Amino acid sequence: MTAATNRFALRKDAQVLCRRTWWVFLIGGITSVVFGVFAYLQPGIALLALSMFFAASVLVDGVMNVVGALRNQQNDGWWIMLLIGLLGLVVGGYALLNPPLSMLAFIYLFAFEAIALGVFLMMLGYKVRQATTREWILYLCGGLSILVGVLVAAQPVAGGLSIVWLIAGWSIAVGILRVVFAFRVRNAPERLQGLRAR
Repeated sequence: MTAATNRFALRKDAQVLCRRTWWVFLIGGITSVVFGVFAYLQPGIALLALSMFFAASVLVDGVMNVVGALRNQQNDGWWIMLLIGLLGLVVGGYALLNPPLSMLAFIYLFAFEAIALGVFLMMLGYKVRQATTREWILYLCGGLSILVGVLVAAQPVAGGLSIVWLIAGWSIAVGILRVVFAFRVRNAPERLQGLRAR
């Protein structure tokens, strides 16, 4: 098998991964938007309720990513999705079993999740970029996630209400981007075939 054939095989694998796991990004995006709207509309809600809702949304996203990754182990990039899923399971599980005792603990937990998720999304974006065209959404989503995580971690006591709004805004923005990405990659293989045919 030549080097060109190997590159085409990896490209094809990434195309299949995009098509088969688009629903992972859709569900993860929806849960992120729901959490963001909830946090935005109820910024003064009890910390316990907010942290539990955060844990639930992260857990759902984690489970979906793990399932999607394990079902597509033969495709390039599946292990990055697995890392995203394991991150969600660890962070969500910790938040669920050990509800933060203070706003500061919740903020640092969120910052860790946002930064790590951003790094993994950018890694996945690189893999997907090799198989699709103009799929910059994961880069934007990952960069935004890292930026917000760093801002929150750098000034965790800047103001309880403003921090909640920042977290809510991040959740909504990243969730929308992931939903948009889901529908774009759903038809990625067909779009690429059309481009190659030109």
